[in-house]
Amino acid sequence: MAIRIFITGGTFDKEYNELTGELFFKDSHVPQMLKLGRCRVPVEIRTLMLIDSSHMTDEDREIIAQNCIKAKESKLVITHGTDTMVETARFLAHKIKDRTIVLTGAMIPYTFGSSDGMFNLGCAIAFAQTLPPGVYIAINGRYFHPDNVRKNKKTGEFEEIT
Repeated sequence: MAIRIFITGGTFDKEYNELTGELFFKDSHVPQMLKLGRCRVPVEIRTLMLIDSSHMTDEDREIIAQNCIKAKESKLVITHGTDTMVETARFLAHKIKDRTIVLTGAMIPYTFGSSDGMFNLGCAIAFAQTLPPGVYIAINGRYFHPDNVRKNKKTGEFEEIT
């Protein structure tokens, strides 16, 4: 069975405007990333939104949740901005129990060439295939449960809450 990938935006898909120095969204880079990574796992991709996660609302999270619930696939990967990834994972965990949902993102845009996005996407696809039903965050080669993780804004890394 295929893995469904839902795209929501975040640094993963940001572009850089060389004239203004601003980051913006144009299209998702996920298909190109999968091709470059030689992904042989069947995937179905759907873009739900392309927004910075700091602008994500509970209405946006509800759109994500409803798409997860309606998906025919039981293994789901969601690309998401890292700033509010934990909040979205917790939101989904309260609503959905019968699917394996893995959220992932990047600290550096894919277009910068030094992005962690390809590695994180590959890990998320692997975790989606192997973890039991539940909601997880996959980043930097690790997976976390949404109820015991936070983004450390000083180090730029996700860490378990002890």
